Amino acid sequence: MALVLAAGLSGAGTTAWAAGPTATEAAAEDIAAELKAIPGMKVEEKASTLPGQRWFWLTYRQPVDHRHPKGQWFEQRVLLQHKSADRPMVLYTSGYNTPTTMFRSEPTALVDGNQISVEYRYFTPSRPEPTDWTKDTIWQAATDEHRLIGVLKKIYKGRWISTGGSKGGMTAVYHKRFYPRDVDGSIVYVAPNDVDNDDDSRYDKFFATVGTDDECRAHIKSLARELLKRRPAMLERFKAAAAENGWTFSILKTPDRAFENSVMDLEWGFWQYMLQSDCPTLPALDASDDTLYATLDAIAGLSFYTDQGLAPYIPYYYQAGTQLGWGKPQFWNLRPLLRYEDSYQPRTYVPRDIPMRFDNGRAMRDIDRWVRNHGSRLMFLYGENDPWGSERFRLGRGSRDSAVYEAPGMNHSGRLIDKLPAGQRSEAIADLLRWAGVEQRAGVLSTTPSDATDPMLQKRPPL
Repeated sequence: MALVLAAGLSGAGTTAWAAGPTATEAAAEDIAAELKAIPGMKVEEKASTLPGQRWFWLTYRQPVDHRHPKGQWFEQRVLLQHKSADRPMVLYTSGYNTPTTMFRSEPTALVDGNQISVEYRYFTPSRPEPTDWTKDTIWQAATDEHRLIGVLKKIYKGRWISTGGSKGGMTAVYHKRFYPRDVDGSIVYVAPNDVDNDDDSRYDKFFATVGTDDECRAHIKSLARELLKRRPAMLERFKAAAAENGWTFSILKTPDRAFENSVMDLEWGFWQYMLQSDCPTLPALDASDDTLYATLDAIAGLSFYTDQGLAPYIPYYYQAGTQLGWGKPQFWNLRPLLRYEDSYQPRTYVPRDIPMRFDNGRAMRDIDRWVRNHGSRLMFLYGENDPWGSERFRLGRGSRDSAVYEAPGMNHSGRLIDKLPAGQRSEAIADLLRWAGVEQRAGVLSTTPSDATDPMLQKRPPL
């Protein structure tokens, strides 16, 4: 099936508009006491790695089923970077686990605000035990965020902005659809919108036309084919690595099936994580077995197709196979070398003891209609060369104060405002600051490693 929805490359220095410090930012605040006073909230303060901010690891008690709150509960992990209660709050979600290092997302850096990083339900440790998988839905997750925002707004009374990349961007849209008044604007990076799960022709068109270099496209396709031709040599290396690292294959059944799934992901993985300018670094078709194996491992991440690699992402695949939908391009260039082409779908990546049933696109059609007919203060950003942008969100006659941008030549990156053409970048920043209630002033944001690198938007093995 394909790749886990994750973003690719981080941005570099960002010239931006930001408000200066307020008087209260220098004042002593007992924010920890206010947090601890919230019913159901556990608070642990950690050593901060960003100047001028305090760092709290929170766990908030949530019902597994918000329609029946007297039933089972679980603890959801939330990481808070506190700057000042009178600064804007940015709600960040990856759609997966929350990062456990301090960083500022691009919107947080631009508004110079606070940030909470919310772990998506059912990703460990935010998983109820025993696990009722039928409650791993977009509405339940949106309601998790709604409850959390409700209690934190008693402390952070300013403007709120939601953001996320890839599945995190999708999460931001779904939350705003169900609770449109919770936040004042949403910055949505590289979020696919699979309205018609039965029609994936846009992916085929994308792979036939992506970029400006015909030779690059053709070479990537030929590399995947060459890997399948050398299946015995590749499997010999893969099995040796599995034995050395203790990898197992109960989910994908065999190393051969896992290997073939990684090859089906090679072309997608290249364009998701790399740039056209990286094409010259790819090996020739007559390169050694070791070189070709290393290339596949570097782009697809072979360990990801093991039980140990797949297990953390079962909640994503469950949702892809029940509500989100999935992309399935045609592998014309790889036939007849494929043995397991039908395995390229979410059911393959979820253990068989977890029942799954696709809703035939009802949830995604509802989201799409809402964005086009009622969505407001939504900013969608896509990379021109990102496969996930083949099926993207569209604005309609009912969309208000919203925009869609495309960063030229970019991939599945999570810091795309900085990559927009100058005029569009200024427009996007002005809208974000207006939504956040931040005065626009000329300035340059300092670019520290924490600002420039969002841990959840780095290269992650595709699947």
